[in-house]
This record gives sequence, C-alpha cells and structure tokens, in this order.
Amino acid sequence: MDSIIKGKPVADKISEELIKEVEGLKAKGINPKLTIVRVGARGDDLAYERGALKRCEKVGILTEVKELAEDITQEDYINELKKVNEDDSTHGILCFRPLPRHLNEEQIKYVISPEKDVDCFSPVNAAKVMEGDKSGYPPCTPTAVVEILKHYGVELSGKKVAVLGRSMVVGKPAAMLLLNENATVTICHSRTKDLEKVTSEADVLVAAVGRAKMVKESFVKEGAVVIDVGINVDEDGKLCGDVDTENVKNEASMITPVPAGVGSVTTSILAKHIVKACKMQNKA
Repeated sequence: MDSIIKGKPVADKISEELIKEVEGLKAKGINPKLTIVRVGARGDDLAYERGALKRCEKVGILTEVKELAEDITQEDYINELKKVNEDDSTHGILCFRPLPRHLNEEQIKYVISPEKDVDCFSPVNAAKVMEGDKSGYPPCTPTAVVEILKHYGVELSGKKVAVLGRSMVVGKPAAMLLLNENATVTICHSRTKDLEKVTSEADVLVAAVGRAKMVKESFVKEGAVVIDVGINVDEDGKLCGDVDTENVKNEASMITPVPAGVGSVTTSILAKHIVKACKMQNKA
C-alpha cells in the first residue's frame, strides 16, 4: 500500500487562492506585508527565510527582513520588535525562534502584537488555539498538517489520532487543531507506556518527536495515515524525518515524505495568515 503524499499540490492550491485574494486587496490600495525579525544568521533560519520570501513573492506579499546582531540586548530586541508592531505597513510579523539563550522568550512573547503574530508566538494566539477561536493564528507547521489531511480527503471526525511529541511548536497545537476537527487525540511522548501499542491503534499518526527514523512499521496500524513532521539528518548526512519511510510505507495507506512533505506547505500557511491579518487590520 505504497502511497506517498507530497506537500506541493497542497501548497500550490493554497497559493492559487491567495494570489486572487492579494490581487483583490491591491485593487483597493492595500498591500499585504510580512516583516521577519531574525537574530544572527543560523542556517536553519536562513533556509526557512528563503522559502518564506519565495512563497510571499509568488502570491504578491511584500516582505522585509530585520537582521539583528547575535549579541543584541534584551532591551534592544524588544525596542526593535515594538517598532515593527507600530509599523502600519506591516501586517504580519515572524520572529525566528529559538532566540539566543541570553534573550528571554518568556518576556518577549508578550511584546509581539497578537494581531500581527502570524506564527503563534504570543500567548494570546496560543490560548485561541486551545479555545478553538479561529480569529487567532495557530503555528504554521501544525496547521499545515491539518491542511494536508483535508486536501487528501482524510476523514478526521471520530477517528483515533496519535500525536507523537508534545512541544508547543508542533505536538500540543497539532493535538488541539485535530481535536477541533472532532478527532479523538492521544498525545504520546518519551514516557508513554507501551508507546508502540498506543500509536499502532491510531487511524492517523503525526510524528513530531525530533528523532531520526524513530517510527518503524511496528508503530503503525495497517492502513493508517502517517504525517511526518520531523526534520533530521541521518547517519549518511541526508535529510530525513521521524519516520523510517522505507520501513513504514507499505504498512501505511498514506505517508508524507521528508523532504517535500509538511515543510513545503508551511510557508503557504504563513502566507495565508499574513493575508488574513491584513484583511482583519484593514477590515477588508
């Protein structure tokens, strides 16, 4: 039952819809804009930034990158973030995280404007995810997971879903978004007893644990849908997910690859959130 489901068709469909929305906004003299706030020049930040800028350009969203010194002080970072908050031309803000250790995210997350926080840094948006309040902005990656499942016609209502991983970046918000789709969700982690038994009972398995090729055939129910959120490097130096795809693909009915799976949809979700923020701020 080899069925690799790629992210590109999902991303392209979202982009097509956004191009029309952005054209409509521009016809009214409104130009959606994203400002990226980046400290230093980490390789993973730069890779995601390139993808985000490319996606925004494709759909017609303006972009600006504020690159800050790696040794920037807490006070100066907050001042720079406040400037972006107050910039009326900016509708969406993306702060690259994790921040360097000398910067306190627990304080900074309260500074970003919730109305412009398009990747769920603000506790206000995190709370909206918990409440199922659709006026907020869930994190882009978990939202991409749900979009992929919907695009490929995977029924979620009443289904058993196992989310492997409990981070605030993917695991927890993914569980909440899937719960909002009326799935029955189990969050699994390193201390889950009989982990393989729990995951192998799920109709849908979302792997977001950050361990290369951890998920084997024994973790997966026959015919289950597997969404691999992991981005790791294997022993050969190649990019891989949390799922051992070659081992699992004949057990699963659908499985996303790494690369070319969830990650390729994430920047489309980011663009979608920017357009939504722009519309809300302009009451358009």
